[in-house]
Amino acid sequence: MANDKLTPKQEKFCVEYLVDLNATQAAIRAGYSEKTAEATASRLLRNVKVKARIQELRKEYFTKTIASAAEVEAFLSASLRGEVEEEVVVVEGAGDGYSEAKIIKKQIGAKDRIKAAELMGKRHQLFTEKVKVDSIVPVVIKGEDDLET
Repeated sequence: MANDKLTPKQEKFCVEYLVDLNATQAAIRAGYSEKTAEATASRLLRNVKVKARIQELRKEYFTKTIASAAEVEAFLSASLRGEVEEEVVVVEGAGDGYSEAKIIKKQIGAKDRIKAAELMGKRHQLFTEKVKVDSIVPVVIKGEDDLET
């Protein structure tokens, strides 16, 4: 009965491949021979189990690390409404020519809120000057009978 699991080297290849999408270098980093790394990488990328694992890892990565469109819109909306805070360093006098730096949280500024509004407007095509027309226009060629053959 065939083993449905990947070998440790194959698993390492899958992880390393997603680092830079360089299959030959991924094979070398996974512990395969440098001499045969290119051929090994090509063979591994054709392996159904390896391909499936790469897709699985890619999906996990994008789910955990890449913001979705909904997350981006929620953040921009919160920024636009002034619900997002940022940390800033403030220097305060502590007396006798001595000052202290403190980190405080404050609402983001008007410039950042305007930028968020601009990005949301672009996303929802509120500021487009060009009119987007989706239609099918028939082409009619006249004078076909006058052409020489």
